[in-house]
Amino acid sequence: MELTSLAPQPLWQYFSQLNAIPRASKKEEKVVAFMEAFGQQLGLETKKDAVGNVCIKKPATAGMEDRQTVILQSHLDMVHQKNNDTVFDFDTQGIDMYVDGDWVRARGTTLGADNGIGVATIMAILASKDIPHPAIEAMFTIDEETGMTGAMQLDPAPYTGKILLNLDTEEDDEITIGCAGGLDTNSKGTYQQVPALAGGAAYDIIVKGLLGGHSGMDINRGRANANKLMNRLLFKARQSFDVQLASLDGGSLRNAIPRESHATVVVPGADKAGFEALVNAFAATLQEEYKSVEEGLTVEIKPVATPASVVEPAYFDRLLRAIYAIPNGVFRMSPDIPGLVETSNNLAKVIVKDGQFITQSLQRSNVDSTKEDVALAVRAALENMGCEVMQVGGYPGWKPNPDSAILQVLLSLHGKHFDSKPKVGAIHAGLECGILGSLLNGPDMISFGPTIRGAHSPKECVQISSVKLFYAFLLDILKEIPKQ
Repeated sequence: MELTSLAPQPLWQYFSQLNAIPRASKKEEKVVAFMEAFGQQLGLETKKDAVGNVCIKKPATAGMEDRQTVILQSHLDMVHQKNNDTVFDFDTQGIDMYVDGDWVRARGTTLGADNGIGVATIMAILASKDIPHPAIEAMFTIDEETGMTGAMQLDPAPYTGKILLNLDTEEDDEITIGCAGGLDTNSKGTYQQVPALAGGAAYDIIVKGLLGGHSGMDINRGRANANKLMNRLLFKARQSFDVQLASLDGGSLRNAIPRESHATVVVPGADKAGFEALVNAFAATLQEEYKSVEEGLTVEIKPVATPASVVEPAYFDRLLRAIYAIPNGVFRMSPDIPGLVETSNNLAKVIVKDGQFITQSLQRSNVDSTKEDVALAVRAALENMGCEVMQVGGYPGWKPNPDSAILQVLLSLHGKHFDSKPKVGAIHAGLECGILGSLLNGPDMISFGPTIRGAHSPKECVQISSVKLFYAFLLDILKEIPKQ
């Protein structure tokens, strides 16, 4: 079945067009040009600000002129992740999508439903000729996934709306009224390289098959972090054998839980059998620990040619201890909102190569003071081993407003479209609402969307039936926007 035959047809047609365009974070030039052309072809007022955000305005339909102006907001960029065995060029290829029962998936890559479904939804409304709605200011931001620079550098001048509907929540029974802020902690250090052991045996060790996922929404699901597993393995091996590290490459994107880590090591030739046995035994230990969560977890070990140089041994030991000390996962649960992760850290990337040691991590929290606390814990572990640490890209959270007027509109309509009662609350993920709220002088904001699973991973998929219900829900919301 072709996606363009799915209902609502305009939405899926625009999603297909969108996914034909490479649109990685910080590489949105093509999709920005596409959105500008889209608005201009419709004859609508279209503006691009200095950073690349696109604003398209559509007047109210007949009889809706006295309603409040609504800002419909989604981000243009998508997370680019692929399976290790998938051959795909994100810079030149469009996403290869297919229908699987009630789900749309991609072959071996992320799907881009986060937040492409939101973008396509807004496009369908802008292009419509028969949907009643108030005046609309469509806000398409860039670079949400790698720092929210589009939101932070947004030109607020074109926007007058006092209601903002963010279409970036990933469960159709959830209505989001708050979110976490974030901070990136990046580090770099240098080390001396020394010759590898004479007569040593070299191995590639690969931790792979992990679920990964969104470093905010999935951080409390007990999933393994490939960087932390690899560090445990190397630390244990170093206690028993004179293991040398030649290189290490784990993780990819700062907002995705690492699914793979690849190390090249050297051990004395006499310890080959013992080292292989230790790795295989520890792999079995990890599989037992995570058997209910990470069914695909594997640790591969294979002989390779001995590299010329390795990390200086004392630095290797400090490196292992530093990575062990970095907190990862849930740091604190909210004492005020049951079930909400308040603060977390994702050790997203660890690279050791050619004399350089690099890490990237992302701290999230609904409370600024505990975000600072976990960020300082990460910083301390890395500074103790002499790394230069940079903390950048901080953005605020969005404080919940349970008395929101637009929330009451959504609550009054939700039961008409969905069987389950909506869950209203904050999420442990970064939405642009926290930033946009301050720039736009505090509009009444809400976030909702269709059901998307596995965001930020090649398992990402969006539920077809949920998209249909979500779209009808949104159209009803637009009919019930309060008067000015």
